[in-house]
Amino acid sequence: MTTATSRHSDRRISPVFLGIVAVMAVTGWAVWTDFAASPGVAVFLFVTSAWIVSLCLHEYAHARTALHSGDITIGAKGYLTLNPLKYTHAVLSIVLPVIFLILGGIGLPGGAVFIERGRIRGRWKHSLISAAGPLTNVLFAVVCTAPFWLDALDGVPTDFRLALAFLAFLQVTAAILNFLPVPGLDGYGVIEPWLSYKVRRQIEPFAPFGLLAIIGLLWIPEINHVFFDVVDAILNGLNVSGNEAAAGGDLYQFWPDLSLNLQR
Repeated sequence: MTTATSRHSDRRISPVFLGIVAVMAVTGWAVWTDFAASPGVAVFLFVTSAWIVSLCLHEYAHARTALHSGDITIGAKGYLTLNPLKYTHAVLSIVLPVIFLILGGIGLPGGAVFIERGRIRGRWKHSLISAAGPLTNVLFAVVCTAPFWLDALDGVPTDFRLALAFLAFLQVTAAILNFLPVPGLDGYGVIEPWLSYKVRRQIEPFAPFGLLAIIGLLWIPEINHVFFDVVDAILNGLNVSGNEAAAGGDLYQFWPDLSLNLQR
């Protein structure tokens, strides 16, 4: 009985996460109904809370996949509660991506939950654990863009449509960046199990600097343009124009002087 009760509490959805979802729902309603005096503030709160929800789901996907792959310690660490405060690197997983969203307007990958890889057998399982997070961003982008590719925009208020377009933009950027085969990112985690032990040991020291390297590369105009061209192509494939995503970003960032101007 004690074990069952403990297991249930380890998987109970956290009030912290439910509070974030409540903020997303209320501010989404405010954007839809044009209830807020300042639409920019409402869009800011809606997109930010939705972005945090997606980050929580991203980490949850890693944890849930690891649990079913053999790491039975996941539940005791609180990762299945969707509580962002339980993450090993809460600053990397939540705080830094939110700050970068506010200042730079792109979906920056976060840190990962701590998984005891030694408990997991099979290279495919290790790859799937790493891929589960960014695949959640892909799914989130598909959901956000559903009204666009289903041609179901009739009656959808303009501000809400633009907010969805910008949120989809964030999910696409996060998915692309996460899937890059760079040490420290999920994309490298996908291919790492298939590399030789010698190669993995040689690459391992560079893992803490992978994300910083990506941020630095995005400041290079030629790379920046190629990256956002790819993002625009994916959004266009989902029937979302780059102009709509950019307009949503402008609506979100009602403090233009603070922007890092990493977008187009």
